[in-house]
Amino acid sequence: MVLLSHRLGALFILTVLFVFFASIMFYWRTGEDAEGQLHSFSTQSRHEQVLSCLRPPAARGSPPSPGDVVFVETSERMDPSDLFVCSVESVARTHPGTRVVVLMKGLANGNASLPNHWGFSLLSCFPNVEFQPLNLQELFSGTPLAEWYLQAQQRQEPYFLPVLSDACRIAIMWKFGGIYLDTDFIVLKNLKNLTNALGMQSRDVLNGAFLSFKPKHKFMELCIQDFVDNYKGWIWGHQGPHLLTRVFKKWCSISNIQNAMSCKGVSVLPQEAFYPIRWEDWHKLFEAISSSELHRLLNNTYAVHVWNKLSHGTRLEITSQALLAQLYSQFCPAMSVKMKIDSDKSSRPAV
Repeated sequence: MVLLSHRLGALFILTVLFVFFASIMFYWRTGEDAEGQLHSFSTQSRHEQVLSCLRPPAARGSPPSPGDVVFVETSERMDPSDLFVCSVESVARTHPGTRVVVLMKGLANGNASLPNHWGFSLLSCFPNVEFQPLNLQELFSGTPLAEWYLQAQQRQEPYFLPVLSDACRIAIMWKFGGIYLDTDFIVLKNLKNLTNALGMQSRDVLNGAFLSFKPKHKFMELCIQDFVDNYKGWIWGHQGPHLLTRVFKKWCSISNIQNAMSCKGVSVLPQEAFYPIRWEDWHKLFEAISSSELHRLLNNTYAVHVWNKLSHGTRLEITSQALLAQLYSQFCPAMSVKMKIDSDKSSRPAV
């Protein structure tokens, strides 16, 4: 009996120690600033711990503020894709002290809580991630976009959702400021030192998939006015990249945009900062690349735009040495492990 008592006592102590150190490791990995760091969740049990750490949270929180990172989902979708989850996870890891706000139109219909979806469960493990309803009328109120939105709802336009996203990002930047990102970015470094900035997509073309501005900035005000005054929603990109390009040229009184330039307090970052893979070369994301090549490619990169509109139907072998697979493994490791588990299950023969 004495021997049994000692064994039970030792087992209890070991259990407590295991839980204690597991908790420390989990929160250390969640809160660590991941600039240049490699992260890994190497076992299925760790991944299951991540997925079950919290219940899917209710939509909550105050409106975005100048220090926040903001994502927007303008459709009614409430089943985030692998890339969507990876994008938010990569930001949560690289910005541990920053609130990451995910605005979702599907939550604006009175939904008090998020669906029981594994993506929300995974992201709820990061204490700096919040999900909030996207109320478009409220967002556009007090801007020229309010009247445009009322009229646009009565029209049938081929690119309405992308155009709506274009309107949302410039409204958010003007009203609240902060950092806006599309949900097909994988973020590698902290972005907080970038202010009043956007990235160059290709020669003489800017892109708004990344924006960082102070609230009520005059440049964003001009973008909103141009959106309404020169509206051509039936032309792809006219309200997005081409809008930002023409407003910047007017802002600087120039005819061509030079790589990595600054004008009147607004900075254009070089192509490698956010678009190291050109949209024409999106297939390279799915091709194998060595570690040295990867390091060289991303040496001056803050985040990688994955061009989801072009790449979303392509199968990714998550265990391969493909560029995108390596980005998942290093910068959204929980999502990577989830994909590896799913891949392993699908490859097993049926019983």
